[in-house]
Parts: sequence; structure tokens; C-alpha cells
Amino acid sequence: MFDAAPDDLLPELITAARKAGADAAEAVLAERSSLSVGVRNSALEEVEREESRDLSLRVFVGRRQATVSSSDLSAATRARLVERVVAMARLAPEDPYARLATAAELNRGALPDLELFDPSEPSPAELERAAVEAEAAALDVEGVAKSEGGHASTSSSRWRLATSEGFDGVHRGSVFSLGASVIAEKDGAMERGGEHRAMRWLADLPPAEEIGREGGRRAVRRVGARKIASTTAPVIFENRVATQVLSPLISAMAGPSVARGMSFVKDRLGKAVLPGGQSIIDDPFRPRGLGSTPFDDEGLPVSKRALVEDGVVTTWLLNLSSAAQLGMTSTGHASRGGAGPAGVSGHNLHLTPGTRDLDGLMADAGKGLLVTSMFGPSLNADTGDWSAGVSGFWFEGGEIVHPVSEVTVAGNLLDLYARLVAGSDLEFRGSFNSPSLMYDAVTIAGK
Repeated sequence: MFDAAPDDLLPELITAARKAGADAAEAVLAERSSLSVGVRNSALEEVEREESRDLSLRVFVGRRQATVSSSDLSAATRARLVERVVAMARLAPEDPYARLATAAELNRGALPDLELFDPSEPSPAELERAAVEAEAAALDVEGVAKSEGGHASTSSSRWRLATSEGFDGVHRGSVFSLGASVIAEKDGAMERGGEHRAMRWLADLPPAEEIGREGGRRAVRRVGARKIASTTAPVIFENRVATQVLSPLISAMAGPSVARGMSFVKDRLGKAVLPGGQSIIDDPFRPRGLGSTPFDDEGLPVSKRALVEDGVVTTWLLNLSSAAQLGMTSTGHASRGGAGPAGVSGHNLHLTPGTRDLDGLMADAGKGLLVTSMFGPSLNADTGDWSAGVSGFWFEGGEIVHPVSEVTVAGNLLDLYARLVAGSDLEFRGSFNSPSLMYDAVTIAGK
């Protein structure tokens, strides 16, 4: 990482903005460093190192706001930023909903230690060795013909937010990743497959050999994939892709979407969208969680909550601006990059699991399509009409018969969500996790 920025950098920037005529100001300093290594056939193919440091300043003159950003932290540049952003704010249109969090709203308690930062610093040689081991394990799987590469990376970040209302908070994070991709071949037919894992702490990554074997196995299973005839049948989305069916619901519950009327659930607050017994939990406090945070990106407290409880929508995801538009209170879901006002996002999300594992879901369905990969989804945000290209496996009698590719599944998400059956195979692999999901009758477009 860089040498530490001066502790008084952001407070001084805010003070300068106030002296220049701003009524309120917030400043963000985002720092990131990363190292990634790629190999192919055990030979080093690429090494990339990145370091970035971005400073952002947002100011308010009445209800007018403007933002500027720079990667240059010099005193001369900071002075120009202050002069420029205050001038821009004076010319900006009024926004009746734009404001900073008040002192009473800000997170004032001690920040919890969520174990988001691991100080481990693997060397390029260590990353290369791990990538080679993962690739070798994948190539060792019977049926794998060639490698598309192994890759390993490490990154660390530091994010600091300060406001003229008295907030000054910092959180650090790290991510370590490892994966391998290969091509399997049989009788002239070839299919790609792979495995990739990312963790906050290096010690939590599965062994390279385990990751590689899983990547090779997933490629081999895909060989011989073919189209199927168009039909309506049960469809099961494997837990690795199931969140791609649920993510439009989270986007539709975002306050800015609801405020604009561009949401297929805009009239569903307090109403059911999932079957009874199903909940979507948002937990910003999960130790070592990829979506964990001690405060939101406007300096407000965060909390664990059920966004959907027993099937019913309990809240929208709100920042200060969207909450004001809807006559509500922020839920602590503000999320922003370095520049511009905050948007919204969830933290660590998961759908509560059911009682049947994947084999049990296939047995219950009898025959249908098991989806293991998805691409090119299309959504009508107003109606919830949805479609996606998918590949996976056709199963009959609860047993996989053959792999499937080049088919499309489609339906209205509100209708699909109402008929959702969750499996028991919930795994926490990312910031949004779901067990496998079964729907009893889905339109499948094939040959």
C-alpha cells in the first residue's frame, strides 16, 4: 500500500471548502493496491500490479451540489479542487432531496471489528505457485484436454469518509482469490469450465488442488451438451447461479428505482413476493463477509434486517436522497464510488434455505432442466418480464441424463418468485448467496 495519507487531509479539505463558501461538504479518500498473476501450462503468463489513490470532494451551496475528484493529492491540486467544486455547486440546479447526514443521524458508536482486513502479503512467486497448483489439478482430471490458465490475486483497500457534520470513519479490506479454467474434450466436442474462489482472509481459501479439481470436473461434465426441444418444465437453478434470478428483486427494491417508478415491485411494500417461510436477510456484520461494512457510505449506522420476511417485502433499500423522495428514513444502504452522490446497494444478502438438497429437488421435480450457467439476461423493469440464456443438464427420474446448451428460459419474475422452492444447499461464497431454487413450470425455448 501507499504511505499513509496525513490524518488531517480530509478535515483540512472540508474546512477549506467551507471557507470558500460551501454550506456543507464531504470528502472521500479511496486507496487500493492489487497484485495478480496468471499462468498457462505451468508457465508464467502475466503479472499485474496496480496502485490507485482517489480523492473526492462533494459540496453543498444551499440545495445545490457538485462533486470533483482527483488522483493527485498535492496541496496545489487540492486548492484547485476546492475552488472549482464550490463554483460548480453555485451553478448547479437545486436538488430538494440532496443533503448530508445530520450529526444526530451519523454513526457515533465504536466501529465493530468485522475482520475484513488480512495483512498477509503473498509474493508474486507465492501467487504463481498457487496458480500453477490449481491449473495442474484441473489438468489432471480425466477428460480435460487443455488449460485456459490459472490465476491468483491479492488486493487491499482503505476507504475513509469525512463530513462537515462531524463524521470521520475508516474501514480497510482485503481479498484473496484463486482459480483455474480448462477445456474438456471428447469425440471432438469441447466445453469450457472452471472454478474460482475469493476470500477476505488468505487462510480461508480452499486448497489450490481442491479448486483445480472442481474446475476440471465442471468442464468435463459439460462435454456433449446439446439443445433440447422447446417445452415447459420444472427448472432448478444451481446455488451458484440462483442469485442471478433473485438479483432483479433486490434492484427493484432499491429506493431510487422505486422513487422513479421503474420497479416491478413498487406497489409491493408490505405485500408478499416470495412464498411464506422464505426470507432475504441482509447482514452487514458477518465476520469476514465480502459485503460487510461498519457504516454506510453516507456515515449512517447499518443494521442486520430481513428485506423480505416470511415472503413479505418489509422495506426498500434507502439512502438519504431516495428516503427523502419517498417520505421515509434511510435504511443505511448508501453506496458510492469515489465521485458523485451515493446510490444504494445491499450488504451481505442471503435467501434462507429450505430442507431438500439438490438431489432432493431433482427427485421432487422428476424431470426438467438444471441450470448451472446463465448469460445475457433481459428484464423489463416495469413488468418483471425476464429471460436469460442458460446451459446445464436435463434430468429425468431425478437423475442427470445429459448436458444442455443454447437454450433460453423466460417468465414473469413475480409469478416465478411466488412459486419458488428453496433447497438446503446454501453456501456463503460472495456478498449475495442463495440455495438452489426450483420452479415447477418454466418456459424453455430450445430448438
